[in-house]
Amino acid sequence: MSRVRSEQLFSDAKLIMPGGVNSPARAWGSVGGSPIFLEKAAGSSIWDVDGNELVDYVCSWGPMILGHANPVVIDAAIDAARSGTSFGAPTELEVEMSRRVVDAVPSIEVIRFVSSGTEATMSALRLARAKTGRNKIIKFRGGYHGHEDALLVEAGSGLANQGIASSSGVHPGYAASTLVSEYNDLESVKGLLESNPGEVAAVIVEPIAGNMGVVLPVDGFLEGLRSLTREHQCLLIFDEVISGFRVALGGAQSTFGVTPDITCLGKIIGGGFPVGAYGASAEIMSEVAPLGPMYQAGTLSGNPVAMAAGIATLDELGKPGVYQDLQIATDKLANGVTNVFAKAGVPAVINRACGLMTVFFSNIQVTNMETASATDREAYGVFFHKMVDNGVYLPPSQYEAWFISTVHTERNIKLTLEAVERSLIG
Repeated sequence: MSRVRSEQLFSDAKLIMPGGVNSPARAWGSVGGSPIFLEKAAGSSIWDVDGNELVDYVCSWGPMILGHANPVVIDAAIDAARSGTSFGAPTELEVEMSRRVVDAVPSIEVIRFVSSGTEATMSALRLARAKTGRNKIIKFRGGYHGHEDALLVEAGSGLANQGIASSSGVHPGYAASTLVSEYNDLESVKGLLESNPGEVAAVIVEPIAGNMGVVLPVDGFLEGLRSLTREHQCLLIFDEVISGFRVALGGAQSTFGVTPDITCLGKIIGGGFPVGAYGASAEIMSEVAPLGPMYQAGTLSGNPVAMAAGIATLDELGKPGVYQDLQIATDKLANGVTNVFAKAGVPAVINRACGLMTVFFSNIQVTNMETASATDREAYGVFFHKMVDNGVYLPPSQYEAWFISTVHTERNIKLTLEAVERSLIG
């Protein structure tokens, strides 16, 4: 597979961008080598600048649940852009999009749109502090909630990929207010709440972890968090930037039947355009300016093109059978990969949820960051490059999720399984 053009572009990019990229996850630091530069995409396929076609399981890290360049979404975005790409003033599209999210997500009565998932989590934490009058938060080791200062402590995803425990440049005061617990370990959360009485504003968690690889909550974990936060009078924040509108129309909270106080969203709700959102009950959101004293603003928030693309995406996802079909495709892929690994005698654990999966090179169940860290990252890197050579694009990190779209066909899955077999045996 020729990558001459990609390698030249990466060489050029490194002279004018930090590490040659605009986000560290794109630099292939965890798997080695030079990243491929993409030129176009359609459906379940991407093409790089050297003309190579690959089946895509990154899907822009999640937003492309309907596949790339979905005609309905593209037409909606183009129509909106023709009327103006940004106004800095209210639009009817914001109202329409808000109604769709409020109708779908159990915890949200009132919503505020922002321009990224990081803005959503940052704003949610500020809201929690404003509502409770407390300063400390609890997060989970390996949980990544964007690059807001207080959350860059024991973070997963990009930081874990880079081998960086935290980020430089973060004020020590921010880090001191962040308490770190273990995912799927209620006792560790209880201990922190009891040792910091009346000081914790919120517990923030991905209900389905996606930044230590896909890790599902064990039975009772989310319910336990709900009970503990109520007992200690702090708020429960679900970061559903990944799981929102992916595992179900109402997100993971509707799947598990646990309603948080505040929900953060992103990715899918923008249909591929930059967007984020946070929402809660009308009572909690009354703290947000201009109603209340918690200030948060954004010039491009509720961008009309992103709103139009998001509306089109959610309308498609609301059609009968969409999530059932997505679950079937996910199971076919996950079961097939499991069988190929077993046949090849290669230890592997495959964690999955609707539209999400991760292959861990490990012989122990992965339930938290500790067990995720015990996987063979070097083996994953070798596997990743072989899969690319065989026409399949996977996340360039052991700690990321594979994203399955509604347009990944049985033929795509068949070709993927053949590529897995060649990559393991060849």
